[in-house]
Amino acid sequence: MQWYVVAGLLTILTSSQGILTTLSQSNGGYKYDYATIPFLAEVLKLIVSALLLSREIKTSTPPRMTTDWNSVRLYPIPSIIYLIHNNVQFATLTYVDTSTYQILGNLKIVTTGILFRLFLKRKLSNLQWLAIVLLAVGTTTSQVKGCGGASCDSVFSSPIQGYMLGILSACLSALAGVYTEFLMKKNNDSLYWQNVQLYTFGSIFNMGHLLFDDLRGGFEKGPWWERLFNGYSIITWMVVLNLGSTGLLVSWLMKYADNIVKVYSTSMAMLLTMVLSVFLFSFKPTLQLFLGIIVCITSLHMYFAPANMLVDLPLTAKVGPQTVIDVSVDRKSDS
Repeated sequence: MQWYVVAGLLTILTSSQGILTTLSQSNGGYKYDYATIPFLAEVLKLIVSALLLSREIKTSTPPRMTTDWNSVRLYPIPSIIYLIHNNVQFATLTYVDTSTYQILGNLKIVTTGILFRLFLKRKLSNLQWLAIVLLAVGTTTSQVKGCGGASCDSVFSSPIQGYMLGILSACLSALAGVYTEFLMKKNNDSLYWQNVQLYTFGSIFNMGHLLFDDLRGGFEKGPWWERLFNGYSIITWMVVLNLGSTGLLVSWLMKYADNIVKVYSTSMAMLLTMVLSVFLFSFKPTLQLFLGIIVCITSLHMYFAPANMLVDLPLTAKVGPQTVIDVSVDRKSDS
């Protein structure tokens, strides 16, 4: 399957995630325990990956599966990073408002590119770096509200702790993604075997989170396994299915594409969600939204288009009657 097909599916699923979550609400709240959603999504991904792995094992050419502890012990690290990241997110929201938090979240686009270059040693051209910066600018522009009343005063007027935590959150998000890509590409192991390891630890950590919430609340609502499906509806199960499918597509991109493709998919999904919200939730479109979409589409074209489509230079230039000097357009100039 081509990477752009997977990226397109990821964009559609990610954009529908927020919409499904909103539709699963009842009277402005959730009848179910929202912490059970990530746990069930991890279990779903684990089951699907295990079934695909067992099918792969039965083929004439068994898949490669590294089972030594030195390799397996690396797979809990992404779950630990995401666990820290989730706590930092909650801490950030205690200092900044929602609008500022969303804008700070766009820093992960740039931090992903930086960590992508530093840790994975992947070279990006000057045009690609500019495209990444434009993507961050475009997504931020689409989220900025008009200056009415005190709306502008609330943006960028938070304590310094909020901005520092926002930057830390962006770095942790990028680090988790880059480290996951490193894991998926460090050897030729089966994708499904790698997924089984990732999602096993993911399920364990999410189970631990549910148990910790019970301990902190003194088991007032009973143990988590007794109320696991309380308040679930068809829409809630669609949220679980959506989140699980999204995770499987991301792991595929980490194995066969890279983090930058994932960043573009999720950023475009955010814009698509805002557009769909205009029709589904009476969201009022703004000039900033349209400008942000234009900037993001320009960024997408700059990053993935061949250089000769971006720079209108002749490939050959005649100097004399029988002399031709080749002028090459190098899109991969190091930065």
